[in-house]
Parts: sequence; C-alpha cells; structure tokens
Amino acid sequence: MGSYVVDLNDIRRAAARIAPHVHRTPIITSQTLDALAGRSLFFKCENLQRCGAFKARGAVNAVLSLSDDQAARGVAANSSGNHGQALAYAARIRGIAAHIVMPSDAPIVKRHAVEGYGGRVYLCEPTLEAREETLATVLAKKNATRISGYNHPAIIAGQGTVALELLDQVNNLDALLVPIGGGGLISGVALAARGLNPRLRIFAAEPNGADDAYRSKSENRYIPSLDPQTIADGLLTSLGDLTWPVLRDCVEAVIRVKDDEILRAMRLLWERMKLVVEPSGATSLAAALSQEFAQLTDLGRVGVVLSGGNVDIDNLPFSRPGAIDSE
Repeated sequence: MGSYVVDLNDIRRAAARIAPHVHRTPIITSQTLDALAGRSLFFKCENLQRCGAFKARGAVNAVLSLSDDQAARGVAANSSGNHGQALAYAARIRGIAAHIVMPSDAPIVKRHAVEGYGGRVYLCEPTLEAREETLATVLAKKNATRISGYNHPAIIAGQGTVALELLDQVNNLDALLVPIGGGGLISGVALAARGLNPRLRIFAAEPNGADDAYRSKSENRYIPSLDPQTIADGLLTSLGDLTWPVLRDCVEAVIRVKDDEILRAMRLLWERMKLVVEPSGATSLAAALSQEFAQLTDLGRVGVVLSGGNVDIDNLPFSRPGAIDSE
C-alpha cells in the first residue's frame, strides 16, 4: 500500500475534534434485507447524522482545522446540497460566512437547508463546467477559502470517522460497502478500515449513469465523469487526485447499479426499516442486493453505509405512477 493524504492517526484526531458537533450514528439491521441479500447486513445510518448526511463530519473537521486568517475570509464550495449544508453548519459553529454554489436542479429541500444553516446560495446551470465557473467567480469576489466536498485532506479524515465508529460498533465484519461520488467518504473509510484491519475488504457502490470510478478502476487510470446522469444526485462528482489513488489501491471493486435498483433499495429501506434514505445513500443497499455482489459468497457480514437522508418528500421518486413496481 502506498502513502496517502491522511492516515489512521489523522482520522482519530478528526474524531476527537468533531465529537461535540456530530452524532455517533446507530447501526440498524433487518432480517428481511438479510434474507434478500443472503448475508448479514449492518447499516451505518449516516442518514441520521446532523445535516442529514455523513458530510457533516468532514465539513466540521475542515472548518475547525482552518487558521484564524483562513476562517476570517469565510468558506466556499460547490455542492448539489449535502456538502453545502454541512459546510454552512460547520461555518455557523465557527461564526464565519459560507458561500455555496448549487445547480439549479438541486433538490429544493437541500437548498433550503443550506440557507437554514446561514449559508448564502448561488445558483448556476446544472453542469460541472458551470459549477466550477460560478465558484471561481464567488472565490474571486469574496476571497473565501475553498473547501472541496471530497478532494481535501481534512474532509477525507473527517469522513473516515464513519469507519472508526462502525468497526467499534460491529465485530468481525468481512467487508464494507460504501457509495462513491467524488470519493471522499470511501477514501476516509478505506484508510481507517485498513489501518484497523488490513484484511477487511472494501467495495464501492456507484450508479451506472455516473460510473467514472468503475471505469477508472477497470482501466487502472483516472477517467473523469463528463456527463453524469443518475437519480443519485449526490454521486455526480468525478474523483479527485487525492481520492483516486485510494480507490485504485484500497478498494477491491466498484459495484454498478441501475437507477431502478436504487429506487427499489430506497423503497425497501422506507418500507422494511422505516428509514428515510436519499437515492445516493440507498445506492449501497442496491449494490448489496445486486447479482454481482451475490457472487461474493464468502462475505457473511457486511457493513453498509447509508450515506444520507435528505429527500424532497414533495417529489418522492417512487410515488409517481409506474416509477417502480410495488413490492
């Protein structure tokens, strides 16, 4: 294994730093979903985290790690929602400004949450290019400190605290299954898990319509996502130069799933476990129930990260007629 941007000690320091400001989220199990998966699944419920997603961990760690001079200028990021509201929350803790660039098609519930935490929202066209251009303009005008939602050492260290908790809460796991977008979560989780138990197997879950991680892993070279199309809006981002090496070296495989499989998983979580989980968060369950993952018969106990729960309840995807067959 090579050298990476953070290590287990960084993640442990992050855990101590953020502890007063984030939840230690619960583990929940389901006999019904175990039977469907053919193995024991242990769900790490980051949908119950502050701000409704794991992003609070990294954002709080990053903002509290800033120097006084950096913090005084405020922070800025582009985000489809979860990182934006987490950064606004973290900025409020420190009493500084947060400038969040959001695509115009981001779920309204996420925009309102950013504003509710005191962040200022700048809307842009829903393309990666427009998001970067708008953020560059905001950074130039406000002289704020940019905090990437995934490609940042303090963000990765903060997200790794998910694994510290999970492995403390559940013994003798064989594998972890984690959604992947920009890769901040799985990088932190993989580095923490490998530091604690090098034999633990790490798998990523990714939508078919935003499969740059799968393609990069398959070809052993970084391939950006140019036109991602998926209901999992939190997983649209391409990998970063800090997260790609961790995926390359520490993640065994990327399991791709279709949007209808994500919707089915989302509905199962609501119906069987009474858990509100957004499409990006349900992607890991969709992968756990996939035919590809079923072939890994030697994995009896799997930790599954449900990464977020910020659903626009006025636009539930499976409430539309014909969107998904009833269970």
